[in-house]
Amino acid sequence: MKLIDLARPLENTEYADPPGLGPKITYMPHDQTADQVLGFFPGVSRDQLPGGEGWAVEAVELSTHNGTHLDAPYHFHSTMDGGQRAITIDEVPLEWCWGNGVKLDFRHFEDGYVVTAKDIEEELARIGHELSDGDIVLVNTAAGAVYGKPEYVATGCGIGREATNYLSGHGVKITGTDAWSWDAPFVHTAKRVAETGDASLIWEGHRAGIDRCYLHMEKLADLETLPDTGFEVICFPVKIKAASAGWCRPVAVVKS
Repeated sequence: MKLIDLARPLENTEYADPPGLGPKITYMPHDQTADQVLGFFPGVSRDQLPGGEGWAVEAVELSTHNGTHLDAPYHFHSTMDGGQRAITIDEVPLEWCWGNGVKLDFRHFEDGYVVTAKDIEEELARIGHELSDGDIVLVNTAAGAVYGKPEYVATGCGIGREATNYLSGHGVKITGTDAWSWDAPFVHTAKRVAETGDASLIWEGHRAGIDRCYLHMEKLADLETLPDTGFEVICFPVKIKAASAGWCRPVAVVKS
């Protein structure tokens, strides 16, 4: 088997999130932390440490939605499944986070396009796959190719409410995208809302969780290297009490 890392790194970059929403990582290398170590050992001097060095450590300030992460239904709304309390990331059954992978290639859709149920049906027909309970569906958009560039957040198609409900209605609990959001980029959605006055277009893919429980990963990497099917996805989230999301290190296990 072959393991493919589907995660983006947490890093100091201006382009993986909208302005002001990125992580802040402070790096403290060995030559700056000797005093931290010595604080635990009175009477020991710096010259007694190997090379006079302390430890390497980092301080991180970030949101649960920075980097590659798994959104819980609680992020989408306070309710799911037509009125039940939405579960948080620490309540997600681990069984949902390991399943057969399916890749939908939507790189040809223009930025801001909202994928429909018909689009998904046509792509499933193209790759010859019928959805099964527990399939983990990954959407390859045009955004993956421009990660780390200024245009990343505004690039790629989004998955609409109808399409999301189509997936969850076929037993899919977890999905994912290489874009910043499961929905179409906000800059494109804002134009449609201004033109139509229809506020239901805002976050429509996320809001599908109100109708039926599902979760999705955002900011995935290297989806273009995956086959359409024939692989497994493992995507356990960090267990953060009562949180709307958890960082994860999703891996594709490609069968030989």
